[in-house]
Amino acid sequence: MCILSPVTTINIMEDNKMLNYIKDVLENMPADWFNLTTHRLDIYNEKLAKTEFIEQFEALYKSNNSDASTLSELPTAYDYIRLGHPLSCVLEWGVAKMNELPYENVISFDSKTAPILAVLRANLLKNKSTQIVYIDSLPSSFDADTVKRVYGFQFELNAVDSPSDIPSFDGSTIFLSQEGSDKEFEFTASANPNIDFFININELYGSILSIQKKQNTEYVSAIQHFRRRETVAMTPINCIASLNILVGKPIIQAKDTREKNKASFLHSINEITGTNTKVIAGSSGLSVQYAIMMGLIDYASVNHPKKAVKFVVPPNCYGGTNDQARRVAATLDNVEVMDLPVDGGNDMVQSVDIVLAEIAKQDAIPYIIAEIPTNPRVEVPNLEDLKAALSKERLTENGQKAIDPVFILDQTFCPNVHFLGDGEILSSVRTIVYASGSKFPSGGKCTAGYAVGNTKCGTLMDTIEQHLLLCDNEASDLQYEILAAQITSMNDRIADAYKNTREFVNFIQEQLPDAKINFVSEELAQQGFTPSVFSLDLPTKGNTDEERETYKRALNHKLINLMITKIPKESKYCVSYGQLKGCYWTIPATSTQGTTKEGDKDYIARVALSPDLDLELHKKVFADFVAEI
Repeated sequence: MCILSPVTTINIMEDNKMLNYIKDVLENMPADWFNLTTHRLDIYNEKLAKTEFIEQFEALYKSNNSDASTLSELPTAYDYIRLGHPLSCVLEWGVAKMNELPYENVISFDSKTAPILAVLRANLLKNKSTQIVYIDSLPSSFDADTVKRVYGFQFELNAVDSPSDIPSFDGSTIFLSQEGSDKEFEFTASANPNIDFFININELYGSILSIQKKQNTEYVSAIQHFRRRETVAMTPINCIASLNILVGKPIIQAKDTREKNKASFLHSINEITGTNTKVIAGSSGLSVQYAIMMGLIDYASVNHPKKAVKFVVPPNCYGGTNDQARRVAATLDNVEVMDLPVDGGNDMVQSVDIVLAEIAKQDAIPYIIAEIPTNPRVEVPNLEDLKAALSKERLTENGQKAIDPVFILDQTFCPNVHFLGDGEILSSVRTIVYASGSKFPSGGKCTAGYAVGNTKCGTLMDTIEQHLLLCDNEASDLQYEILAAQITSMNDRIADAYKNTREFVNFIQEQLPDAKINFVSEELAQQGFTPSVFSLDLPTKGNTDEERETYKRALNHKLINLMITKIPKESKYCVSYGQLKGCYWTIPATSTQGTTKEGDKDYIARVALSPDLDLELHKKVFADFVAEI
């Protein structure tokens, strides 16, 4: 007979109460918890990401309130679903409760290897040793030799028969608890005090990292940041499966159509981009970009050993791109980021020419990341001149031929434009194009991204794919299913959304001629550049620059608040583009450029229209706004 102590009995009762509450939440959760990929910024405080949601969720738990209407009123947990979302927060909260940990110490990942890399990166910067302990085998995607050689992360590997066998270690100990596809998560962490990071891995659903020991709480921010930039949170569908395992509900396995959907999507991308080369698809645009960066670094280490790598990045581009490039450079002595001024009065072609000349002098390896059209100014450089600048042969200071660049083109705004195929403008320059699949490719239904290179890239894409798989960041089954279904209508949706955007831009110019609108010209549209996003620099007033800037920033918010209040079913304040319905408003400086240097931020309104919205109502509300100012 087992006699439970009063403390144990209380813990079991508390766990049962928590599990029953989660069951009710799963029954009553808002549909948006599962369906949305980007969330409302008007009820979001980035400084309190996850914290605000969990605090209010905890209050509902204590009052045993799981009403659907109450759950729907909880604040936005994260602005992008790839960073985290209500279901990932609930899962992490439940696991933390079971293990008597602070809720911020539990972090879920779609990837099975990313949490390992996150700890290794943090310890590299701390100059702290790490041992990775496992039973039987490591995750199949974890290539220890490549992680050491290319990423620069150092660690020891130790196999044990049981968690209780883990010895003390002068540094951090990561323990991997792996379950196969036919098994469930082991949600309860080992009690061995020698474990610092307990990572539960499931072949189907991803991983859950629990940060043990009070002194390791300092790792929370670094690990969260890795999830934010180099991978994604556990997806909503996998969180639901994991939560069902947690509460003891049976899991119904979906029919396996992954390979069929994957083949269909990759073939569609070849058709859309006019290529016949390798296509890869990742869990997000940044997952793909991380694979590109690490793959290029790997390629350089093999083909140009001991030479410096220079990633050239626009300082005001999407904050994730900017931040990730600098994060990679921070961990590798031979990698450096150089600025590429591209818009707002700067010419991309001239900047490319200047920076490539400088890199040639240094006999370094140039990798250029740029957006066409640029974000948020929606500018397109002279492509013939760009091709000439990229193709120009340059010499090192010793008179030797300099290494030619790889141009990494983010074409999220215009994924329908042909750059790479035979005879196209960048077919003769080593070029890789990539795009965020959360935009037009999926219509906002998932976060996946993709990349494809031209024939000049040779085996580069093979190396890039190896790093996508090493990080376990390939697109998921559901992402491939969504992408395969949505991609076939993408070009039609792009055309219809452009028509709406052009009409709205023309209307704004008539109503508010003093406003500066950044959008493609009719001539560029004839060349195929038909984005459905524009930026709006509203007219301002005041006696000083500070007064004028303050007035303009307030006017931005006034416009957005009016739109989302008057047209709540269509106009949204969120970071989005390429959605199937509605109109999306944001201010880049306070959203997509969150980690960009202050002087490079754009305090303007960015507007994205879909192919399906009430354009006349949007015109009317904008006219009301003009009348009020």
